[in-house]
Amino acid sequence: MTTSKKRGADALIQTLKQAGVKRIFTLSGNHIMPVFDAAFDAGIELIHTRHEAATVHMADAYARITGEPGIALVTGGPGHANAVSALYTAQMAESAVVLLSGHAPNNQLGMGAFQEMRQAEMAASVTKLSWTSAGADALASDMAKAISVAQSGRPGPVHLSLPTDALEGETSPTNAAINASAFQPVAMPLSSADAASFIARLSRAKRPLILTGPASMTRFRRDQLVALETATGIPVVGMESPRGIGDPSLGAFAQMLAQSDCVLLLGKRLDFTLKFGAVPAFAADCEFLQIDAEKHEIERSRRAIGSRLIATAEADTPSAIQALVAASASASKAVSAWRDDVRAAIAYRPDVWHQAASSMADRLHPVQALRPLQALLDSHPDSVFISDGGEIGQWAQACLNAPHRVINGVAGAIGAALPFALAARVAVPDAPIIAVMGDGTFGFHTAEMDTAVRYNLPFLTVVGNDARWNAEYQIQLRDYGRERLIGCELLPARYDQVTAAFGGHGEYVTSADALMPAAQRAVASGKPSCINVMIEGLPAPNVRR
Repeated sequence: MTTSKKRGADALIQTLKQAGVKRIFTLSGNHIMPVFDAAFDAGIELIHTRHEAATVHMADAYARITGEPGIALVTGGPGHANAVSALYTAQMAESAVVLLSGHAPNNQLGMGAFQEMRQAEMAASVTKLSWTSAGADALASDMAKAISVAQSGRPGPVHLSLPTDALEGETSPTNAAINASAFQPVAMPLSSADAASFIARLSRAKRPLILTGPASMTRFRRDQLVALETATGIPVVGMESPRGIGDPSLGAFAQMLAQSDCVLLLGKRLDFTLKFGAVPAFAADCEFLQIDAEKHEIERSRRAIGSRLIATAEADTPSAIQALVAASASASKAVSAWRDDVRAAIAYRPDVWHQAASSMADRLHPVQALRPLQALLDSHPDSVFISDGGEIGQWAQACLNAPHRVINGVAGAIGAALPFALAARVAVPDAPIIAVMGDGTFGFHTAEMDTAVRYNLPFLTVVGNDARWNAEYQIQLRDYGRERLIGCELLPARYDQVTAAFGGHGEYVTSADALMPAAQRAVASGKPSCINVMIEGLPAPNVRR
């Protein structure tokens, strides 16, 4: 039923439309029916999922691929609680996500309202900002604020709860319109003087490095990193893996990092991924510079490395890159031999991988299961590679690359790959999409195959099936011994048949020769597809030259 009155829900949807939002990832529920009704004729697509966490994962991947804010909408109470866990992955990926959650009415709070919950407090620790809208007249400005905050400084998720009385209430005729500038991120520029000082310090070093964080690893931002490296002559390395300096996609980079005498942390946290700046990951006399949008990150670095942090500035990374490129125009370039050595180390993969083979019958070595798929990713300039899982995810990141790469990120949380793949197809309609995951990962959001079939969103899922939680298995095997393995076993399930049951396409592979024909049939099917590849469960690669 529609109404001639302008409700808070109508103001919310009109604000989203004004911000350029074309689609919302959502799961229906009582509290948010006014938003569904308002969206009906607004030209904003609602992509309806099977689990609330999937809405956030989809918004996350969509934001990373498109560079636009990703919008998730869920109901209140348990729906909100289901969605919150996925915010951590988006937070650590520095992804501009806005979670909108239905909420008990403001005029019933404290009275035991239906599904009443302290939602803003629940989401606060995994968001940049989390609050509850005060009423119908506040919804438009709240929505604009959420979008701006999500993109400002270090990007990250924002949460806004939507009380039902705010959504259903009538807005005031005098409610002010939102200015387009309200949606824009707040710039934090780096001064030209600071930029020149940083470039001068880096230029005096013999083996300088610039390290950037997850927000710089999207396709557009990686282009900026290339421009920075070209302008400065200094290796610029982006990091977004929970394996940190041991990320197999960075090859033998850890060995080069240990030789550096000066490192600029450009929006990169000095956290566990960098061993907190400690020896031997870094040389004892390595000096650090830091540019970050968050003062507390600089303070944390100072606590970790003390006087080795010799220069700092507060600025957002894109603005800082522009300033550093401009400052490099008149500066002398770093020694190119060092840059070439770093690039060669990152590209390095062991020669023995060319002959990789499983020691088990009817199983593939991970390299056999993955490397051939690069041909599919190379067939289109806009292809998407998605990686999720423990050990298999690391093998995938070492073996595959694409213009768009979406991984489970610094959070190290598994389970997001299927929602990531759906969002990737929404964002990129025609290019190949390959999502590699373990059998454990597949189980988290299996039902999203239903969503993929309903919305006709084809992609290729490759499940590395070793019938166990292999990351934990490898820890137990290494630390406690084979006789104390426990709680890691899974069934060698037919995930290909599960996919087919949802209306997708399934393939079952037990030999290297069968892999590419199966992949080609899957792609040709035009359906959401799963290749269930039986693999030997090996530990993730530790690449060293």
